[in-house]
Amino acid sequence: MSPAVGHWEERARRTLSAAGYRTGGAREAVVSFLAEQECARSAQEIGDELRDRGSAIGIASVYRALDALEGMGLVGRVEMPDGGARFEPVVPGGEHHHHAVCDRCGALTPFEDERLEAAIERVAGRLPHEVSSHDVVIRGTCKRCARSR
Repeated sequence: MSPAVGHWEERARRTLSAAGYRTGGAREAVVSFLAEQECARSAQEIGDELRDRGSAIGIASVYRALDALEGMGLVGRVEMPDGGARFEPVVPGGEHHHHAVCDRCGALTPFEDERLEAAIERVAGRLPHEVSSHDVVIRGTCKRCARSR
């Protein structure tokens, strides 16, 4: 886990507590799980992995936890071509990556690009908005799916 994600985990727990949520349970399990991940995961993947680890968490509880975390700005949503979504921590300080998504199989590839970030900052400076965040999702066909055509 990167230090920034560790800070996210602590911030998520504090934010949930301040909002009146009890510690433990599904929200705590989802926060801990997301803090371990390198990239976005679907609610189903989160639930399946937590159950594989011995948790009795139900999928409805995973969705409620993700809704609460997203509503507090603690997780970001990546829309997938099949209509589903994947979720990942919104890390304090703005450390983040973007995603390339395969329109055929849904493979998600994280990427970082300093020149893209600089270009986004330049555009943000020209907008009549105080920009707080941004998302970039590139859609196309992954190499595996392209070879199988």
